[in-house]
Amino acid sequence: MADDNDDAHDPGLSPEEADAVAQRKSGNAKVVHEVIRLQGDEELDRPALSLLSSGFAAGVSICASLLAEAFLRQSLPDAAWTRPVVALGYTVGFVIAIMGNLQLFTENTITVVLPVATHPSRVNFARLARLWSLAIVANLAGTLATAAMLVHGGLIDADQLAAAVTVATPLLDHGAGATLLRGIPAGFFIASIAWILPNARGSEFWVIFLITFVVGVGGFSHVVAGSAEAWLLWLTGHASLGWAMGGFILPALVGNILGGTGLFTVLAHGQVRDELASD
Repeated sequence: MADDNDDAHDPGLSPEEADAVAQRKSGNAKVVHEVIRLQGDEELDRPALSLLSSGFAAGVSICASLLAEAFLRQSLPDAAWTRPVVALGYTVGFVIAIMGNLQLFTENTITVVLPVATHPSRVNFARLARLWSLAIVANLAGTLATAAMLVHGGLIDADQLAAAVTVATPLLDHGAGATLLRGIPAGFFIASIAWILPNARGSEFWVIFLITFVVGVGGFSHVVAGSAEAWLLWLTGHASLGWAMGGFILPALVGNILGGTGLFTVLAHGQVRDELASD
């Protein structure tokens, strides 16, 4: 049976486009828009426990980025080329979370917003607020639990922990305002992954790898990946809990929402809005 939200919205696709949507194949902007809208509707209707479990797993998985960066940093000298090589490790957690279809907050700043942008209603806004709240809380819980295990659980040795702190320390160089601004391109880039993947045609890994590498090497602020570093700095005594929450996590969250939803979703939906309205 069709979803009630699907019944309330007729995208006006041609038979060929509708078939492409049904089979999740690549297509033009209207088809990609409809694929993502349907995915978003499915996510919005998932049970709370499923979202929390998936979000927690995404938070744990994204910490693989911090570990990979730390292991690379530990093995490399201080040189001009060290930073871009270390940034290769930043991609690892994103590959796991996104290709594993885990509930990563910044990826769904476009996926679950398109149903709301296409059919704005009080019900859809409530569904969006519910999913966002569950996703970010679960993501942050996952990164906090993993950071605590790294610091106190003996998962890595002292040298590896020191390397992880070295990777995380640059977060302290930016105030809340700069972190927010750096969160905007991060939100835009990560949201763009969801828009590109329907047309990736077997190159999903490289799409995720290249885009997240840009975020990592550019030092942009990603709220979930960066929260692992912020928690680590707090738990090792290099920063306060107030800084972790108010100095990094909250500004990065706002920046990611502005970049992912305020910019990318407006552009993604805006390019087909008139076509959908006229059909």
